[in-house]
Formats: sequence, C-alpha cells, structure tokens
Amino acid sequence: MNELYVQPVGIVGEQAIAWAEAVAGEWFPFPVRRLPPLEVPPGSYDPARRQHQSVAIMKALARDVPPGAARVLGLTEFDLSIPLLTFLFGQAQLDGPVALVSLCRLRQEFYRLPPDPGLLRERLAKEMLHELGHTFGLTHCPSAECAMSLSTHIEMVDTKRAAWCHACGSRLARRFAPLRGGQA
Repeated sequence: MNELYVQPVGIVGEQAIAWAEAVAGEWFPFPVRRLPPLEVPPGSYDPARRQHQSVAIMKALARDVPPGAARVLGLTEFDLSIPLLTFLFGQAQLDGPVALVSLCRLRQEFYRLPPDPGLLRERLAKEMLHELGHTFGLTHCPSAECAMSLSTHIEMVDTKRAAWCHACGSRLARRFAPLRGGQA
C-alpha cells in the first residue's frame, strides 16, 4: 500500500508532527501514517560544528523504510549540516524514498525572536513540499515563489509560497495521475 510516513527523529513536539501529517495529507495522494521516533544515529553529531550530519540521519531513515512506502519524511529539531554547507533546512533523495526536514532554523527562536507558531507551520509546509518534491523527481525551480526554489537563508523560505508553481505542480500531477485513476 502506498503510504506516506512521518517519522520523528529524536524528540519532536506533538504539534509539529500533527502539522506535518496535515500538510502531507493535503498535498500528497497517499494515506499518511506516523512511524515511531527514530533514535539519533550514533555518530551523526559533529561536536566541532554543534550540528547533526544529515546524511547519517538520512541513511538511518532509509534502513527502515516500511515495505510499500511511498515516502518517509523524517522530522527533527536538530540543526543539520553537510560538509559543504553551513546548514540545511532539509535534505532529500532525488527520486528516492526519504526526505528530512529540520525545525531548528525554521523557528523564530533560533533568530532570537519570540515564538510564532503560525509562521513555523507555514515554513514547515514550504520545506516539506520542497523536500518531498525532490523525492518525486522535482529539482530546484527558478521561480522564487515556488516551493521548489532553493532557500539558502530564512528570508528565502519566507518569500516562497507553500505551493508549487504551475510547472512543478504539473510535473507532480502527471506523476500522481496513475494513483488518481489516470487523471492529472
């Protein structure tokens, strides 16, 4: 059965998990299920950077993908990085089953501002659409308003919409057409 799974990585608040499940259910043609939290993979923490290496977490998520899963979205509070970049809002396997989104830098508190749950939910939705879009073959979009546009800082996340542009949405509609009885 094609299902989209949301899996917390480490401790993630119930509200954020519920938001992720709601966004996934709204935008993707799959039943949404929750997996138990994934323990933090040993060796993922880089003490020199004070961040978790996203590749180690992605590999751990990929090891336990349920049979028949459409996709697995890991959701974490950890600040993420890869060796070439200072930080990541998320990461995904292009045309693969696993995506990962970090709430850390999506939170206003990271920037020493008061919490804003509405803004956090909106940012989470944008980054989920972006990373899950990669898992369905979408690459970065040149339209700054498209959820698939590259975001290298939080202002770029805030500039884009929590939706795909027409071109990216059409690509996904064609991809999902067989799941909807052939209608794009």
